[in-house]
Amino acid sequence: MASTVLEFHDVSVVRDGNPILDSITWSVGSDERWVILGPNGAGKTTLLQIAAAAMHPTKGTADVLQEALGKVDVFELRPMIGFASTAMARKIPKNESVLDTVLTAAYSVTGRWNEEYEEIDLRRAHRVLKEWGLEGFAERRFGSLSDGEQKRVQIARSVMTDPELLLLDEPAASLDLGAREELVGLLGGYASSPASPAIIMVTHHVEEIPPGFTHAMLLAHGKIVTAGPLAEALTSEALTETFGIPIELTERDQRYAARAAAA
Repeated sequence: MASTVLEFHDVSVVRDGNPILDSITWSVGSDERWVILGPNGAGKTTLLQIAAAAMHPTKGTADVLQEALGKVDVFELRPMIGFASTAMARKIPKNESVLDTVLTAAYSVTGRWNEEYEEIDLRRAHRVLKEWGLEGFAERRFGSLSDGEQKRVQIARSVMTDPELLLLDEPAASLDLGAREELVGLLGGYASSPASPAIIMVTHHVEEIPPGFTHAMLLAHGKIVTAGPLAEALTSEALTETFGIPIELTERDQRYAARAAAA
């Protein structure tokens, strides 16, 4: 039976008197793969920050991996959460080797210094690189990689520690069509594996939802428009309400496309 890895109850975040998240109640099971969609400023990244134990809600309660934020040592909790984001990528030294970029996740640091790694860590890092299409990249410098390659290295790093929860903040942003499709295919294979952890992915585009994802949440103005199984939550009507213009959604072979509805 699947356990609950994330439980939000009436979670709100207020900054300078402005609500960023407003009364979010939501739970994620260990066998679920969620996509979060919404316009800029909807609160998607803030939601991920709380799920990553990097931020506490202003109001309400948030349990991450069955530990209540505010009552747990987050430094012990965070190594069990994989997190790939543009903000994290900026912390990676450009001259760091791809192998060390992935390997240092074992100590939750960026930039290898004097840490000692065991043979099991090295074997796992090489295996993870192979799984994400990066075999042969171990000695390349992170800063020399293409956007698509850097995205895959970030994800490889985020799964290095075999996390119980994987968070992906716009993993396909800025990628060209070929690189996007390659990444979506890899994510689809990973999401479809029963051995993979719970996954929460933020994106702006339904075209970036990989096959194998099971649930969707649509956010607007910090509030949930709809949330639930993908086929129920991701509809033309829900997208129209979320983005404020008439949108037509189509689906084929577990891939989605959206366009403005014809007048």
